[in-house]
Amino acid sequence: MWLWRVRRNSEPPKASRSQIKLQIKPQSTATMLKLFLLCTLAVLSRADIGEEDDVLVLKKSNFEEALKAHPNILVEFYAPWCGHCKALVPEYAKAASMLKAEGSEIRLAKVDATEEAELAQEYGVRGYPTIKFFKGGDKESPKEYSAGRQADDIVNWLRKRTGPAAATLGEVAEVESMIAGNEVAVIGFFKDVESEGAKAFLNAAEAVDDVPFGITSNDAVFSKFEVSKDGVVLFKKFDEGRNTFDGELSKADLLAFIKANQLPLVIEFTEQTAPKIFGGEIKSHILMFVPKAAPNFNEKMVEFKKASEGFKGKILFIFIDSEVDDNQRILEFFGLKKEECPAIRLITLEDEMTKYRPESEAITADNIVAFCTLFTEGKLKPHLMSQDIPEDWDKNPVRVLVGKNFEEVVFDPKKNVFVEFYAPWCGHCKQLDPIWTKLGEKYQDSADIVVAKMDSTANEIETVKVHSFPTLKFFPAGDEHKVVDYNGERTLEGFTKFLESGGKDGGAPAGEEGEEDEGIDKLAQDSCMCMQGLSSH
Repeated sequence: MWLWRVRRNSEPPKASRSQIKLQIKPQSTATMLKLFLLCTLAVLSRADIGEEDDVLVLKKSNFEEALKAHPNILVEFYAPWCGHCKALVPEYAKAASMLKAEGSEIRLAKVDATEEAELAQEYGVRGYPTIKFFKGGDKESPKEYSAGRQADDIVNWLRKRTGPAAATLGEVAEVESMIAGNEVAVIGFFKDVESEGAKAFLNAAEAVDDVPFGITSNDAVFSKFEVSKDGVVLFKKFDEGRNTFDGELSKADLLAFIKANQLPLVIEFTEQTAPKIFGGEIKSHILMFVPKAAPNFNEKMVEFKKASEGFKGKILFIFIDSEVDDNQRILEFFGLKKEECPAIRLITLEDEMTKYRPESEAITADNIVAFCTLFTEGKLKPHLMSQDIPEDWDKNPVRVLVGKNFEEVVFDPKKNVFVEFYAPWCGHCKQLDPIWTKLGEKYQDSADIVVAKMDSTANEIETVKVHSFPTLKFFPAGDEHKVVDYNGERTLEGFTKFLESGGKDGGAPAGEEGEEDEGIDKLAQDSCMCMQGLSSH
């Protein structure tokens, strides 16, 4: 619903000439000039809202003025050095121009959060880019932008937030325009727009932010698109071109239909597609890592796409260009190197992420289908990465653990083992390293205490799930295989107190973890975002 601007209820009464004379006479020329300059500066300050490529440039000084002038405004908080903010610039500007060209009252704006730290802090900015929608001039509770990073995604999301869930389309040309202007569009064909089916359609439309919806009852539109009865059709510029809903017209079934068909059978992982990939309903993803410049790229894609057809709505098929620098962290997460690609991996993004690796490295449709079939039948064993055991793993104060020697060391019934699970790139882990080394030195000659560490980006353990870095876990002596999470102070004194108390002072039962640091669960997503916290600047 559009909200109106607040207007003044009345104007002050006009003064008579004699009153004006009386008011002006006592004033000196200097005083009047000063008053004039002050008024001029006030007007200029209100108007000082810069614009770049149809995007408003906001600061603390003009932010509230912008909200008053433009009640519906999308604001991007960015950092100039952020590569992903730079990548968003052309699409963001394109979206701003699209809205301006159609005469929309919605405006797009941006704030340099590194210069306007106070403003960024006020709105809880923790990473870049952060995008928030201020509706109706309300600055107290802006809504987090949650759709894709292409111009169409931005425009469609904003239309949904400010207009009807589905546009009423009265003419064939209007339907054709919606289909032509969007990658995906969903049209409801209903002779009676007040019917139960139409209401279910509108309810579904309200729940989907990133796809435009239209509804029509025009006989000419039914005829043009060869629709003979009430129903819903999803039009798209890829794969089959259109999908016709065949089922009970309920909100739940319609949403399932849209989610299953709105993405291509095979989708490339990019900064723009990441929100759709990770925000979708399908949590099982098969990934093909392949260099797009390779001579056999098209051949691999044909096989991959052919295999995808039988798993629509069950497994999302994604390919990742293994030569792109921004994708290297994802390869690392799966224990892959560029020279090992093309390669196939499968992952589930449920409460516990689980990875799977095919037995055959040959990328053929038959092999991929067989691999996915075993997965859907629950017959695959998780793929757990492990480095080789270093020859000097136990020669230093802090023992080095890998997947292959982990259980043997930590579940030694005669030892109390304190382990840091870390990532080489983790800033918090690097800060902890000198303290952890001192702790190892302190207990180097202990008969029953072992201080150890494990690189969790290269080693995985079925019995221990790591969700953030660094994660600190204590494995007390005994045959029970107990695990205690450390939630105390990360100081030498705190660690010492914890160990001397047998894992009681500063510990918690496994699973009751405290504040997380640098997460592993969103490693792939984070490769598409600058999540550098403001506190580090």
